[in-house]
Amino acid sequence: MRLSVALKSNDKLVSGSAAIAFSFAACLASSTAFASITVLDDAQRQVTVAKPAQRIVSLAPHITEMLFEAGAEKNIIAVTDYSDYPEAAKKLPSIGNIFALDLERLLALKPDLVIVWGTGNAKILANKLRSNHITVFESEPHNFEMVATSIERLATLAGTDSTGKANAQKFRQRLDNLRKTYQLPASATPVSVFYQMIRRPLMTINDTHMVSDSIRLCGGRNVFGQLKELSSTITNEAVLAANPDVILTSGENVDSLVDWKQFPILTSVKKNNFYAVKGDWLNRAGPRILDGTEALCKHLAAAKAK
Repeated sequence: MRLSVALKSNDKLVSGSAAIAFSFAACLASSTAFASITVLDDAQRQVTVAKPAQRIVSLAPHITEMLFEAGAEKNIIAVTDYSDYPEAAKKLPSIGNIFALDLERLLALKPDLVIVWGTGNAKILANKLRSNHITVFESEPHNFEMVATSIERLATLAGTDSTGKANAQKFRQRLDNLRKTYQLPASATPVSVFYQMIRRPLMTINDTHMVSDSIRLCGGRNVFGQLKELSSTITNEAVLAANPDVILTSGENVDSLVDWKQFPILTSVKKNNFYAVKGDWLNRAGPRILDGTEALCKHLAAAKAK
């Protein structure tokens, strides 16, 4: 009888221990599941969400593209105008554009993460959103690696790490292949390039812009790379003085460059080195920047051949 009681007593002890262990494991799993997530944005601010963001608003087309690449497309509840890639992005509701955005409408969506283009008017909007207790991630990639890490960081915030890491790695691999194919050795002379961002007023970009990163990879040199501002208005005389080997613009064709033919002294005019790359590829700091870079590299290779 005593033996029987002892066994029952031990059973209770074992059962009680198991319950405590199960309860502890459940608490641990629960605390892990809801652990906060923190990443650094492109403004070097800490961005923290209490759990993976499920209601994300994208306030720039390049951000929308990166969210899709991060595997977070199902978490996007609204975008801005011109978020037209990939095709599925066209079906997402638009809340206007960054220059005329209805803040009340945005707040009414109750987003748990808003991703803004970290420049110009968007900076003001970002501060307004933070004052309304909205979590904000500022996105402003200036080079290829920042695009790759953006995909990874957005995936982390959305809880889609595996997809984000895989696609970021594909991006890096393609970038490495482009470098092996087109990058000049240090001793080689680069092709001098003038990037015409806008014709009237005549504007260009400096070396901190992503387009300059593409130019460098392709064996080129931005003749206005040393300008202080990211984008600046310049004169025809400045272009004549720089005498670039190539004049580049964004778009479907080179129609906006024909005015330069009135200056036959330019090397780019003598050799007919006018090239255009699709604007969405070249100007959006998103995954398709490599499409734009590859197209640019082919153009500069053709210019070198001349």
